[in-house]
Amino acid sequence: MGGIFDKLTEYIKEILIGIIEGNLTNMFTDVNEKVGTIAIEVGKTPQGWNNSIFNMIRSLSETVIIPIAGIMITFVLCYEPISMLIDRNNLHDVDTWMFFKWIFKSIVAIYLVTHTFDIIMATFDVAQNMVSSAAGVIDIEANIDISSSVLSMVEVLEDRSVAELIGISLETTAVKFCMDALSIIITVILYGRMIEIYLVSSVGPVPLATMTNREWGQVGNNYLRSLIALGFQGFFIMVCVGIYAVLVKTITVTDNIHASIFMILSYTVLLAFSLFKTGSVAKSVLNAH
Repeated sequence: MGGIFDKLTEYIKEILIGIIEGNLTNMFTDVNEKVGTIAIEVGKTPQGWNNSIFNMIRSLSETVIIPIAGIMITFVLCYEPISMLIDRNNLHDVDTWMFFKWIFKSIVAIYLVTHTFDIIMATFDVAQNMVSSAAGVIDIEANIDISSSVLSMVEVLEDRSVAELIGISLETTAVKFCMDALSIIITVILYGRMIEIYLVSSVGPVPLATMTNREWGQVGNNYLRSLIALGFQGFFIMVCVGIYAVLVKTITVTDNIHASIFMILSYTVLLAFSLFKTGSVAKSVLNAH
């Protein structure tokens, strides 16, 4: 009877060790893949990321938003001479240069609205160049590979009891689930940034229509700061990945399963949290809101 229980115990232990080994082997596959594609994703311009979405946003901007921007320009250009004349001692101190100034502002405002997407593309071309230059300096090789340590971990597990193996299998399964969730979070952050870029780009003509006015110009100035902040966010994402790569390379994977996987998990959580903060950091640097 004792032999039957021993064989049953060995069979259960083999199943549990197989589950643990599978979890450890596949735990970092998705995260490694997502981290490896970050540099590629953040280095793309809105047109390069998805040309179909870009064309749709550009079409919406030109057919829906530019007419609204035209109304905005009309209001601003009508308000501008009135405010200039009133400011000059209620029409008692009027110079002809004021009208040339108004004409110049009108030309600039019309140019900005009609070339909004050129300005946006120029901004992200500069951002893409910055990210590409950063990729050449920052070491972004952050692949986590514990396959060489799995065998030594498995050898240690063979001496554990069934109860301990059940606990470790549940632990590794939970950590694997967390790593899969983190890979999804990284994807959401990267895709969310691009969607935000498309949303900001779609209404560009309206805030740019206000830039030549002294009182309303803060709307356009803040829009440009927000646009540049989205470009800088890509650079900050690259810095976060570089820091993550350095931290991961300092990890020493041992046969202590608990310490090893939770150390790697903590660094990956730190990466996801840092990526979340890149947007607010970029806006705070440029005082955009």
